[in-house]
Amino acid sequence: MTCYSDKESAVARTSTATTTTGGRGGGTAMRIIVPLQGVVQGRGGLFLGSVIPCALFYFLQLYLKRNRSRPNNNNPPPSSPPELSPSPSSEGVSGLQRSLSTRSLVSPRGSGGPAPISNRANLVAKSAETPYFVGMNRVMEDPYDRLGNPDGVIQLVLAENQFSLDLVRDWLAENARNFILWSKGVCGEESCLSGISTYQPFDGLVELKVVVAGFMSEAMERTVSFNPSQIVLTAGISSAIEMLSFCLADPGNAFLVPSPYYPGLDWDVKWRTGVEIIPVPCRSSDNFSISITALDRAFSQAKKRGLKVRGIMISNPSNPTGNLVNREMIYSLIDFAQEKNIHIISHEIFAGSTRGDEEFVSMAEIIELDDHERNRIHIVYDLANDLSVPGLTAGLIYSLNENVLATARKLARFSPISAPIQHLLIGMLSDMRFVQKFIHTNRERVQKMYTKFVAGLKELGIGCANSGGAFYCWADMSGLIRSYSEKGELELWDKLLNVAKVNATPGSACHCIEPGWFQYCFSALTEEDIPVVIDRIWKVTQTCKSRS
Repeated sequence: MTCYSDKESAVARTSTATTTTGGRGGGTAMRIIVPLQGVVQGRGGLFLGSVIPCALFYFLQLYLKRNRSRPNNNNPPPSSPPELSPSPSSEGVSGLQRSLSTRSLVSPRGSGGPAPISNRANLVAKSAETPYFVGMNRVMEDPYDRLGNPDGVIQLVLAENQFSLDLVRDWLAENARNFILWSKGVCGEESCLSGISTYQPFDGLVELKVVVAGFMSEAMERTVSFNPSQIVLTAGISSAIEMLSFCLADPGNAFLVPSPYYPGLDWDVKWRTGVEIIPVPCRSSDNFSISITALDRAFSQAKKRGLKVRGIMISNPSNPTGNLVNREMIYSLIDFAQEKNIHIISHEIFAGSTRGDEEFVSMAEIIELDDHERNRIHIVYDLANDLSVPGLTAGLIYSLNENVLATARKLARFSPISAPIQHLLIGMLSDMRFVQKFIHTNRERVQKMYTKFVAGLKELGIGCANSGGAFYCWADMSGLIRSYSEKGELELWDKLLNVAKVNATPGSACHCIEPGWFQYCFSALTEEDIPVVIDRIWKVTQTCKSRS
């Protein structure tokens, strides 16, 4: 019998100790194999002493692995659904499903649950619906139609200008074919699809920029001219606002916005850019006009909170009040922006829908007069309202800041206007006879409808703020709310929506700090619809008064 030397014993003990602290079950196996190795080496030499232990180790590992993965026979097998004979067309799919199902049962890791989405997407998906959007959904479910559905919900939220839709319809019936398929003036009499079947510049065709600049000048009564090279076209006003927010502010920065303001601005500015909005309250005692004192106070408070303010956003005419920003206030805003070294974004989407004798002053007019401040002033505009074509979604950014324009031209790849729409608008806006007739007729009709709607509300004892533009009545219904609070206002809004079936915008959705104000947008109404709306509102006022 061969004896171990001290050195060999030490090696054997070291090997045993090392392998004992190794992987799963390996330590136990090696404690058996190492003594055997000494016996085998005594009889068969080095070769058998190496091969046999390795073979034993392999078979032992295989045995342990099979026993670990074998299911417990004591537990009853899970019940399986009855087998269905697959159709030939679904045989491959069902085979794949069986394969995936088997894999999920065997996999020791199990299922990891649904794949997560980004935090940004979660915030958007789970954001609470405001009354503004709840009401629009109700209208979609049960839309009012004077003949087809006279008991439906009447839409008084969306600014869809239908006053002069007949003029647009007549022009399209006569000219649309020429400017989309034939590209009149370019291809002669032969069909020419190259203009709409190939890629176009993301920021818009030069020809469209030229005619849009001309239309804006006409809409503003030729008080200002626009340089087509300073225009970036986008698929609607929301895209233009988001692009400017991206260009002027970083995530966590903020804009000052006089309130009340358009409810959708929260989404346009904040959702994807990460930029914040700081509402700056305007009060009924000043007819909801902008206050430089309030802006300065909001700027100082934001600074104390560690928020960096990058600009002011205004709408002129105002949405939702319809106020016009006068020339003196525009100069005061520019002085404030210069003092704080911030930007100004002016929404002028209702510039061609003003009414009355009050003067409309565009920021573009001030840019022409003051070269020093032109890099901090930016304008957004949209053809949807002034041209009665909201479905064509054509908006724009107008700026003299070359860095902003360079960035916006690249960002426009995410929201370009389609080629057919661009060619159609080129044809429509090139027709100066149509443009001049449309602007003149539209202004007259807007004024007429506003006067009738305000008069109808006045008969009910509901007053409206003075305004000079857009399609809105900013109505004071605070005398009809049960409690002077947001809760009381929303109770009245619910009655209007679900009892009277009138969809109006409550002031709280516009960040108005005075409860009881409501926005009524009359742009989708006809003259015959106004008595219906007033009668429905009257019924709600009677229930409020009787309860009091």
